[in-house]
Amino acid sequence: MKTYFILFFTFLFSNQSIAQNLRNEQVVKNVVLAFQDDFNEGGFKRAKFYTTKDWVHINPGGGITKGRDEVLKEVRTVHQSFLKGVSLIIESITIRFLTPTVAIANVVHKSSDYELPQGVKHQNERQMKTYIIVKRQNKWLLTLDQNTVIAGN
Repeated sequence: MKTYFILFFTFLFSNQSIAQNLRNEQVVKNVVLAFQDDFNEGGFKRAKFYTTKDWVHINPGGGITKGRDEVLKEVRTVHQSFLKGVSLIIESITIRFLTPTVAIANVVHKSSDYELPQGVKHQNERQMKTYIIVKRQNKWLLTLDQNTVIAGN
């Protein structure tokens, strides 16, 4: 009888843990989707709701911008120029929890075509974007994103 109680409670708590992980995974995915929605819209108007104040952005050229206000200046500038009207769609997403309060999302995005100011055309481009998302005050927030063009598209 004692063994049955132990097995019952082990099963009960493991199912609750799995359900919690699935909920957290969906919330982390929602942060990625919020970023993608803002990227596609171009103005990043909702960024304060899903990013940390110390957000770090690493662009495909290797530039590093720190702090939400500075990142927003940068991304809004490029989205008003050569990235105006450019959109992303998710091809695949993998989420891993490094700790109970830190998740990493690796996302393959397909980008619509665009041209850099120097005349370099980007067509049928796929990008690997890495998002680090942290749980602060019971809310999951983007704290770092890094974007790399996948070679050999």
